[in-house]
Amino acid sequence: MAVGHFLLRTFQISFFYSLLLLLMFGLKSAQQQFFVYPICTGSSNFTLNRTFQTNLNLLLPALSSNTSRTGFYNTTIGRSPDRIHSLVLCRGDISSTSCEACVNEASQAVTQRCPRSKGAAIWYELCFLRYSDQDFFSSLDASPRGYFWNTQNTTNPYLFKKQLGNLTNRLVLQAVDDPSGRLFASGQVGFNDFQRIYGLVQCTRDLSKDDCRSCLQTAVSRIPTCCDKKLGARVLGLSCQLRYEVYPFFQASQPESPLHPSPPSPTPPGKTKNSSHTVILIVVIITGIAAGVAIVSMIYARKKKQKSTVDKFEMEEVESMKHSLSSIRAATDDFCEANKVGEGGFGAVYKGRLPDGQEVAVKRLSGNSKQGSEEFMNEVALIAKLQHRNLVRLLGWCLQGDENILIYEFVPNKSLDKFLFAPVEQARLVWPRRYQIIEGIARGLLYLHEDSHLRVVHRDLKSGNVLLDAAMNPKISDFGLARIFGAEQTQGNTNRIAGTYGYMAPEYAMRGFFSVKSDVYSFGVLVLEIITGRKNNILLHSGKIEDLPSNAWRHWNNRTVLEMVDPAVKKSCSANEVIRCVHIALLCVQDDAGERPNMSTVGLILKSHSVNLPFPSQPTFFPSGADNQGYLSKEEGMWLLSGNELSITDMIPR
Repeated sequence: MAVGHFLLRTFQISFFYSLLLLLMFGLKSAQQQFFVYPICTGSSNFTLNRTFQTNLNLLLPALSSNTSRTGFYNTTIGRSPDRIHSLVLCRGDISSTSCEACVNEASQAVTQRCPRSKGAAIWYELCFLRYSDQDFFSSLDASPRGYFWNTQNTTNPYLFKKQLGNLTNRLVLQAVDDPSGRLFASGQVGFNDFQRIYGLVQCTRDLSKDDCRSCLQTAVSRIPTCCDKKLGARVLGLSCQLRYEVYPFFQASQPESPLHPSPPSPTPPGKTKNSSHTVILIVVIITGIAAGVAIVSMIYARKKKQKSTVDKFEMEEVESMKHSLSSIRAATDDFCEANKVGEGGFGAVYKGRLPDGQEVAVKRLSGNSKQGSEEFMNEVALIAKLQHRNLVRLLGWCLQGDENILIYEFVPNKSLDKFLFAPVEQARLVWPRRYQIIEGIARGLLYLHEDSHLRVVHRDLKSGNVLLDAAMNPKISDFGLARIFGAEQTQGNTNRIAGTYGYMAPEYAMRGFFSVKSDVYSFGVLVLEIITGRKNNILLHSGKIEDLPSNAWRHWNNRTVLEMVDPAVKKSCSANEVIRCVHIALLCVQDDAGERPNMSTVGLILKSHSVNLPFPSQPTFFPSGADNQGYLSKEEGMWLLSGNELSITDMIPR
């Protein structure tokens, strides 16, 4: 089987190299447009069969022909409030034919990806399309909106980073100084005897040179956090893009029908195009197969050696964190009740002291805990790879007999809920400190969702899972339910609903769908709890039942937001910051996951008060529904009225 698989891979890679060389020799073939990534950026939705849709229907079909002439086109159509601003950019190395085909496909797909949205952006392999009801022309948006990376790591990180840095820095300078004004550059650099690094950068041509430089430098700076050691990656933004690979993915010379045409070269005397193409085809295929076999043999041997080395390294790294049960018993005085500092969803937490004097928090999973070996090993493998100041750091673990134990850094001020919902402790959380806690949680989630080398969905973000260190800085904890997403995965689903009522996004609670936007919903609820000092319990108002998001919506519409603020900080809080935080929270708890902002947007809003926010839609109060579309029965809803918190670890969605 191993030999058969090897031969199959040999044939596949040989064929790939043959095809690649055929394209490099300029043989004519149909070029498929590869879809990469969409986002919906509209501040609101439009009504079908109205003026905005009419303008959009007129605009999109005309983009491909207008763009193909120069590779860039921006235009505006209609009158306010139905005016549409649109921009299209083709990759700087492709032909006008390829450009037109790509834009045509993007124009048809964008409304399917973002139906009824007044703003959208879509990236393809060869082109980028964006439209909005807001004027964004010549405006720099340097924040990356998407990351993609090769799953393979380099075997020589130091040299790879050095050469990649040299290449990207050179390409940024070349793009800014591009004499054609395309703000585009591509190139390559040697890495080792067998590999080269190929890179490409590009800005939208409405930017100034300074803005282009700033955008590309931001993209380059994100490579170490998103794609460290990866053999290929893309950083996609609304104003610029960056990509690098260890294989050629762009035209090294002028294409057949360039966007800036030059006179065609005459056919050499005595030769015909058909005969020359035939000769090239035969030579290329033979050369490709031979090269493919040789390369595959080398790669196979290297990967086998590399894989065993990496596996061994990772195994040694995790194994080095293992502690014996006897050492943990000694550290906690045999799990003395006096050392118990909390009770989590899966067991008790004890304060301990290691032989070197370091204080630690020991999480001992209870015997009847729903967290089994799968969740335990998930938490060990996950937390060991995540390092951020707003995440709790894992120091060790123990799996012995019936004992599943995790050892974390000790965070002296316990969890956020112990301060928010305790009358005596609430006063310690003054408003500036609460705002810093909101910012810190946002940074931690941004790291999990976008900036770590993994894409992680926490699935159980709540006040009890946010710990406060000695300086009251927040640290997200408890990753037993977290899930890792692949580079291009945006959503998952499960038949096992696990988490805490009140913090669950509706699509997760009802249908088992989870994504980074599920965490965004939980973040919105958490922000409201920090502002009000109240749990997200079911409340009675004027004879009607409502939860905290519904309560916030009512105050938002009545312009009485400040009445929600925790009395402990009402006199000292910043009214503008409170109103802005409630606005952010309401955007985060919208029913439609697509309308919720991502955490990079939330972080930007928290830092800059000049960012204009879209108007949120009304959150649905699910517990009040008694039909099968709700996720709580009438009895469960009344149980919550008592003020208790219900954690769910095993539930099939109705």
